[in-house]
Amino acid sequence: MLVTIDQVRQKVAERGVHARKLREVLSLLSEDWHPLAELVRLPAVPRRTVQDLLKALGDDVESSGDRYRIAPGAVASYRSEFGIPGVRDHTDVLRQILVDIADVPPPLSSLDHVQATAETALNRAVWLDSTYELAGKRLLCLGDHDLTSLAVAAVNPHVSITVVDLDERLLEFIDSRAQSRGLDIRTLHCDMRFGLPASVLESFDLVFSDPPYTPEGMGLFAGRAVEALADIAAGRLLLAYGFSDRTPALGLKVQQELQKLGLVFEAILPAFHRFDGAQAIGSAADLYVCRPTGRRAVSGGTRIYTHGAQSVESSGPSKEALSALSELAPRPESSPPPKPRAAGWAEPVGKGAASLAVDLSADPGPWLLRTLLASSPARLACLVPNNHPAVSSAAGQQELQSLVRTRFALKFLRNNPDSKTTIVVADQVLAGTLSVGERVVREILLKAHGKLRNVWREALIGGSSGLLTKNQAREIVDSAGIADEDLELRLIDLPKHRIAAVLTAAEDSAKYLEAPTPSA
Repeated sequence: MLVTIDQVRQKVAERGVHARKLREVLSLLSEDWHPLAELVRLPAVPRRTVQDLLKALGDDVESSGDRYRIAPGAVASYRSEFGIPGVRDHTDVLRQILVDIADVPPPLSSLDHVQATAETALNRAVWLDSTYELAGKRLLCLGDHDLTSLAVAAVNPHVSITVVDLDERLLEFIDSRAQSRGLDIRTLHCDMRFGLPASVLESFDLVFSDPPYTPEGMGLFAGRAVEALADIAAGRLLLAYGFSDRTPALGLKVQQELQKLGLVFEAILPAFHRFDGAQAIGSAADLYVCRPTGRRAVSGGTRIYTHGAQSVESSGPSKEALSALSELAPRPESSPPPKPRAAGWAEPVGKGAASLAVDLSADPGPWLLRTLLASSPARLACLVPNNHPAVSSAAGQQELQSLVRTRFALKFLRNNPDSKTTIVVADQVLAGTLSVGERVVREILLKAHGKLRNVWREALIGGSSGLLTKNQAREIVDSAGIADEDLELRLIDLPKHRIAAVLTAAEDSAKYLEAPTPSA
C-alpha cells in the first residue's frame, strides 16, 4: 500500500494548485461505492483524469461493475494523507479583518481605491482556499488595498503570498501586520505601468487583482498577472471587475481587452465583491476566473485610472511647464536643454546623458524617489505636482533628501512654473565630501538595479580600498540585520521603509572598515 500511496501522492502533486479536486475524488472513494459518472460529475473532474487516478490507486481500489471504492483496510491511510479539511468557523478572522480595514491607510482616489467590505476580503480568502490547493503554493496580489493577502494568510497560513503595490503606505502597513503575526507575506514596490520586479516574473501559481476598472487598467494588470505565472497551463488569474448595467458597452470593451491577452473566462461569479462606495456600479463587482492560453506582450500608457492626473481623460502637463523643466535641468555650459522624458525605472535611466529632465507631473507619490534611484546622470530636474507628498511639506522634503543625501542635493522650486507644479532639481554629491559609511551608501544608490547583496559587498570592498576579501565583506552584509530575502532583491524594488532600513544598516556596516576585520 505504501508504494501505491506514493503513486497517488505523485499524481495529486502533478495537479499543483488544482489538486483539491483529486482530493475530492479520493474523499468520495473513501466514503462509499460510487459509479464512475459520479466521480466525474460531483467534483467536476474530466473522466480521463478520474481514470488515471483509479489506475494509480492500483490494488487499493475495489470495483463492482461501474462502481468504485477504496478498500476498507486502506481507507484510514488515504483519509489521513488526502483528507479535505471540514468547514471552519471564520468569525475570528472576520473580526481581525475589520480591525485591519479600520487601520489601513485611507483610500487614494487618484489610484481608484474603493474599500472592499471585510466580508468580501474573507469571502475571497475562503473561496480561494476551498477552490485551490493553497498549501505550499505561491499567490501574488497585484495591488492590495483591500488586504486580501492578510485575509488569505489568516484562513490558510501555509500559502506563500507576495504583494506588489504602488502605495508605499500600504506596503508598510501590510509588512507590519504580517511581521507581527508571523505570516508568510512579503511586499515589493511596483507600478504595473513600468513592469514587474524581475523577482516576480514567472514565479506564481495564482494571481489575484482588483485593478482599475478602465479597459486600459484591466488589460495592463491582467497582462502583468500572466507575466507572473510560473506555469501558463496550470496558473489562474482571479480578477475583480464591475460595470454598470447602464453601460454594457464598457463591460464588453473590458472583456475584449482580456480576450486580446488570450484569456479564457472559466467562470464569472456575479456580484462576488462588495464595496463601501463605487455606487455607480452598484457597489459590487464580479469575480473573473481566467485561464491564460499563452503570454502576450503588454503595452500601454500611464493613464489607466478614472481620476486625477493619471486618468484616461487627463491632458497632461502644459507646454509651459515642460519648457520650464527643460530650462531648469542642470547641464554643462553651452549644452542644449534636455528634452523631457517620461517616467519609468525598470532599467537605469539616462545612461550617457549629461543631464535629465523628467516629466513626473502624473506622479501619485512614489515616482520621484524611484526616478532619483534609477538616474545615471549626475544632474536632473523633475516636474511633479505641487501637492506631491515629498514636496508639499517640510517633513516630506526632509524624508526624501535623507534617503538620497549621499547621491543628490535637492532643491524644491515650489509653484514653478505655476501654482500646480513644483520642479525638483537634483545635483550630485561628490564622493570626496562624504564619510566612509556615506560612500558605501552612495555606491548602493548608484547601483539600485543590482542584486543588493552583491552591490553592498562590493561597496564595502571598495570602501576598504580592497583590504576586505569577498568572504569578509559578505559576512559583514549577512550580519547587518537585513532579511536574507531582501538581500537577494534589487534596492529599487523594495518598499520605501525597507530602503531606509537598508541604507541605515549599510552606513553602520562601514564601522568594520575602521576596525579589525572579521576572519575570512
